[in-house]
Amino acid sequence: MTRAAGTIALTVLGAAAGALFQTAPAAAATPAMPSLVAYVRAGDVWVSKGATETKLTTGGGWSRPRFSPNGRSIALLKAGQLWTMKADGTGQRRLTTRAASGPSWSPDSTSIAFASLSCSGGPGVYQISATTAGATPTVVFPAYCRDEPLPAEPAPAAKAGTPSALPDRLRTDDAVAWSPDGTRVAFRGGDCESTYDACLTVGTVATGGEKTVAAYGGGSLQNSGFAVIPSWRADGAKLAWTAYQQGETAAENQPLHVVEYDTATGAKRTVGASQDRELAYVDANRGVATGTYRNGSWVMVVNLATGARTPFHQGSQPSVQPVR
Repeated sequence: MTRAAGTIALTVLGAAAGALFQTAPAAAATPAMPSLVAYVRAGDVWVSKGATETKLTTGGGWSRPRFSPNGRSIALLKAGQLWTMKADGTGQRRLTTRAASGPSWSPDSTSIAFASLSCSGGPGVYQISATTAGATPTVVFPAYCRDEPLPAEPAPAAKAGTPSALPDRLRTDDAVAWSPDGTRVAFRGGDCESTYDACLTVGTVATGGEKTVAAYGGGSLQNSGFAVIPSWRADGAKLAWTAYQQGETAAENQPLHVVEYDTATGAKRTVGASQDRELAYVDANRGVATGTYRNGSWVMVVNLATGARTPFHQGSQPSVQPVR
């Protein structure tokens, strides 16, 4: 199916498929996007290119939707396990019973990286085929776990109360991000946790080498905080993540914000506004991020040069369908 045909098919399904594919009008000022944006509202996944929304899932419990690079599929989580579905919401399929966090597709859209318990006892990165039924995940990071047996799948954790503070809900989010060229994976934790209290790593898949790109506490650092939910720009030149910092003094505190990192120079800058998080790139000039608006979480279109923000739809955890 061509890209244009896929978009037309999704529009038709959204209009005709009854209870599952519900549509709802939005404000006239909603910006038009070049492709679909997926996001989560009230535990279900919605997509939109502008004023009209299409609901892809029902029943709640869904999170972290991620479009495949070819735009035809979405990886997502349900009850802490990895699932996939077509871009129109059909063909929902669970890939593994192993507890999973924050999926990310390989550049060829055939495999998915996700975070789960590693042989070290901390978070690790796994890879699983998205096309082979019953596939077994393999270890990507830490590299020294690649030759070890997969750890036993942990028993389901007792349901605990959800932390009320937003930073507490985000600080252990283990979403990963596979680079557009397939050579690197960004993930929370890694070998840097032997030095720091919290850190973000970019690992090289071929060698298993790890590079720390953000760190908090430990070593010579007297701060605390976290860097989570990484996201690559399509050309691999930029990497963004959600950050939070408590400094030695109140003047050094940094509430939730989005950091953009230049992968060539290592330069960092803040984009968007305070409380923005979960940025996904639209193109080199724009991104979509979760922000605070009307006393709730909204997907905001962010001008990366000026910081100007425009409300898109109520929801969070945005992902952008690649334009092909």
